[in-house]
Amino acid sequence: MENAGCVTFREDYVFRSKVTDARYERRCETILHEMAHMWFGDLVTMRWWDDLWLNESFATYASVLCQTNATRWTGSWTTFANSEKTWAYRQDQLPSTHPIATDAPDVQTAEVNFDGITYAKGASVLKQLGAYVGVEAFLAGLREYFAEHAYGNTTLADLLSALEKSSGRNLGDWSKLWLETTGINTLRPEFTLDKVGNYASFEIVQSAPNEVATTNTIRPHRLAVGVYSEQDGRLVRTNRIELDVTSERTPVEQLIGTPQPPLLLLNDDDLTYCKLRLDEDSLATLRSGGIAKLVDSLPRALAWSAAWDMTRDGELATRDYVALILAGAGQETDIGVMQSLTRQALRALELYADPQWAPEGYAALADTAVAALRAAAAGSDHQLAWAHALLGASRSNEHIATVRALFDGSEVIDGLAIDEELRWSMVQSLSARGAIDAAGIDAELERDPSAAGQRHAATARALQPTAKAKAEAWRLAVDDDALPNAMQEAVILGFSHPTQGELVKPYVQRYFAEVEAVWKRRTSELAQNVVVGLFPAWTSTISPDTVQAADEFLRRDGLPAALRRLVGEGRADVVRALRAREADSSA
Repeated sequence: MENAGCVTFREDYVFRSKVTDARYERRCETILHEMAHMWFGDLVTMRWWDDLWLNESFATYASVLCQTNATRWTGSWTTFANSEKTWAYRQDQLPSTHPIATDAPDVQTAEVNFDGITYAKGASVLKQLGAYVGVEAFLAGLREYFAEHAYGNTTLADLLSALEKSSGRNLGDWSKLWLETTGINTLRPEFTLDKVGNYASFEIVQSAPNEVATTNTIRPHRLAVGVYSEQDGRLVRTNRIELDVTSERTPVEQLIGTPQPPLLLLNDDDLTYCKLRLDEDSLATLRSGGIAKLVDSLPRALAWSAAWDMTRDGELATRDYVALILAGAGQETDIGVMQSLTRQALRALELYADPQWAPEGYAALADTAVAALRAAAAGSDHQLAWAHALLGASRSNEHIATVRALFDGSEVIDGLAIDEELRWSMVQSLSARGAIDAAGIDAELERDPSAAGQRHAATARALQPTAKAKAEAWRLAVDDDALPNAMQEAVILGFSHPTQGELVKPYVQRYFAEVEAVWKRRTSELAQNVVVGLFPAWTSTISPDTVQAADEFLRRDGLPAALRRLVGEGRADVVRALRAREADSSA
């Protein structure tokens, strides 16, 4: 957290066990983000909360820019594409989406705007602005902005004035289209081929944002089109075309007469903020192992992101997405991307897969994780990442037995240190399946009575597959006003598990019966933890009944606007999951 002249961090940022390099990279980004606030927020401060993005979007953008140019993590724009933009894309497709520069009539509204729009979409649009006016002009404008407004308060107009002076461009229309509207455009290629397989025509088709956006906005995009061809068994970029996409259909004349490549990427280099769609041949290339053939990490991340978006939108069956990950994750060299892929595979299986097929998907992921864990280089980041993937995917008795063997030492894998954090993750995985009881959890807490150990134990207890454990977890999270924030988060983390459907189903109605009183009684952060963390978007409660219960709740008179927003977001997640499951069941 930034404070004037001082940045404070939670103890979790001092790692006590082995973590992958991706965690160190994220810690570095957080440190740089908070230091950036010494300028964006402290030296120059927003006049009111509707310009919150002047603090958070800029700190997010500046931290990645600095990390890329001044640290060993020179590929941080890959991490940004893989993490921050995924966050932004989800937030921008919720019914609560709002402009980057948005109205904030009160502090409670501002508090729920600390979200993926204000941080990640805003930073993405700043990267696009740098491409639009030129990076040097963009940075010169920022220097002018700080010089003119040091130790003062500003608005969007002050920033635009400085950038217009440095770039010589009128940014009024650009601001209206990018900063003052909602939603995300989708870009897709449309083309014809001649008899020999060359492009006879080629257009980039831009569609307006989805149905939750407040306007059907077509935006100006400065972007690059990447042409990737096979060379020595790898996919390398053989042509790059940078252009402005300003309308619904933009011709790309430079491609006419050139051969269709195995892979064509719109928004190569990730210059703009959009959903990306692939043509059928490019998608076939990726499905046949093409992602692993890409030399650079950023186009791989963009390809993975496109596949994830298509899965969430029901355009790619979840089982096909999981198969893509099973085929490609083991060859992904960027450890942050690889860990994101296994997390997204688990998320897809939990929410978007046909429930009848999901057990098969979990088993395939666990089998892949076991094989990769045993084959990975001793002590490597990938070895640790596959260990965590196994813990998340284990459902069958066979896989739980493997976890138990690693936990009790009857199986030893060279280089895999069962340190405090990994051991607690194993305890939680075993607890969810009833393979360790409350006494076993207490014994682990005696081994590690630290604050972190107490939080891990709270999660493990909540994960126990008994009605008693769920009732106690609910009481602690919802009713215990003395429970510290971090402990409440730990309990909520363990309340639901994909294998415990019948245990949590009774809490759907309890949630909607109790959450309004919780919101009124508890502090903002503790109330948000309950409203968001316990919304019944669980594997077993993805159903029309949950949507109906949410609708009945949202029809209540007098609901606080922020509470209505958060419940509406949970409802939207369930609706999306239902659509994706239907698409997967039809595959």
